[in-house]
Amino acid sequence: MTQKWDERYQEVGFAYGAGPNLFFERWLKTAIPGQILMPADGEGRNGVYAAEQGWQVTSCDLSEAGRTKALQLAKDRKVSLNYMVGDLQNLSFEKNSFDAIGLIYAHFPASIKSAMHKKLDQTLKPGGLIIFEAFSKTHLELRMKNPKVGGPKDLESLFSKEEVASDFANYKPLYFHEELVLLSEGKYHNGQGSVIRFVGIKQ
Repeated sequence: MTQKWDERYQEVGFAYGAGPNLFFERWLKTAIPGQILMPADGEGRNGVYAAEQGWQVTSCDLSEAGRTKALQLAKDRKVSLNYMVGDLQNLSFEKNSFDAIGLIYAHFPASIKSAMHKKLDQTLKPGGLIIFEAFSKTHLELRMKNPKVGGPKDLESLFSKEEVASDFANYKPLYFHEELVLLSEGKYHNGQGSVIRFVGIKQ
């Protein structure tokens, strides 16, 4: 898995663009800046955007190549990131230490995705914000018709609303919908996709 992402992020340009995900951008503006955790931040488009808005950003990803690009993007934008490379299962964070978490297309393997959400939940302060966007299970059909839209190829790595509701049951939902969106994010997110979007406050 690490090799896949290193190869993708070593390509010329930004795999998913250099600008932030639009849903993340919209909702981050509603929060007071503090400490934010950005798992699976790849080349840093979302983490760098958060830093530009005054957040103290901790990004993490499997890919060293992603980190290299993210730090260069941060330098170009005159902000800084704390960027950790490694498997999220093996990374350590203090409990109740973050004010927000950005989970943008953080598709973990099916066998661990709920456990990863629980681990991340422990790092968020009560009253903290989660902003989540990822492909839904109904996306698989769209991906088969148009591979350029991207996303996992296996149903189990995609999300249902029921799974998200269960993993974040201790949150007050501010926004929670499964919807069709037209993606135009770099080389690998292009076309109509089916996504689940969730914003919640930890109770």
